[in-house]
Amino acid sequence: MNLKHLFYFWKVASTGSVARASEELHLTPQTISGQIQLLERHLERELFVRRGRRLELTEAGRFALGYAKEIFALQSELDVMIRLHPNGLPGVFRVGVADAMPKRLAHRLLEPALQMSEPYRIVCHEWRLDSLLSELAIHRLDLVIADSPIPDSVDVRAFNHRLGESPIAFFASRALAQRCRRPFPACLDAMPMLLPGADSVMRARIMRWLGKRRLQPRIVGEFDGSSLMAAFGEAGFGVFPAPSILSGEMRERHDAVSVGETRELRSEYFAISVERRLTHPCVLAITQSARHGIFSSPAA
Repeated sequence: MNLKHLFYFWKVASTGSVARASEELHLTPQTISGQIQLLERHLERELFVRRGRRLELTEAGRFALGYAKEIFALQSELDVMIRLHPNGLPGVFRVGVADAMPKRLAHRLLEPALQMSEPYRIVCHEWRLDSLLSELAIHRLDLVIADSPIPDSVDVRAFNHRLGESPIAFFASRALAQRCRRPFPACLDAMPMLLPGADSVMRARIMRWLGKRRLQPRIVGEFDGSSLMAAFGEAGFGVFPAPSILSGEMRERHDAVSVGETRELRSEYFAISVERRLTHPCVLAITQSARHGIFSSPAA
């Protein structure tokens, strides 16, 4: 396939007409039409049909346009990257973040990878832990950050590298917190509560902890994502759990205050890698920052 022919097709499809494409490319309409005909001949499919004075994409044309957009987006990205980094392109660090991870904590954990003397471009994917581990196993990811170690049900050859832990605190909007008349944790009884989804490791621990104390909050919402749970909590819909290490962020970003914390509930965090002995510069920076910085504070 001649990519020049594909480029002319993409321009016509993007601008909506051969005339507009010819003006942008400073070519005659006949030249562009002839190049597209050559592409159609190569593909053995018509890419446009004429409706009066308008050109419309055929089914094959819409299919081809999707690929053309990706191809020329990559071409544009390549051009930008070469111009921005004339002395060498940055390395690529591909990391997966388990969807149950608090996003503010994930940001703090990954930030050192962008502050290294050797430039790296981070490509971050958020997904279920089992799916991320499958990608890690076939080396599509360099690292997975999670709030639990590798589950026994997942058969992958990888290694858990513990980053640290934090007690769990319960947060609420200021208005809702004022309704907590009794000391913690008794104040949680009969209060509206937001919890992680049923698949969350922390959800099961919280339910056992509440049951042990015969506390029965009203569960009004369940969330797979911690950020959405915090947003609902900020709006006053219920008390919600989060690592106490994020107390500052909860107060500043979500205007939520802690109604109490317990060290009986602790959330652990792991860097999961195919390396038993860590060597990747970004992974080393992340683990060292977590162990000697983020989780070495008194709050952790």
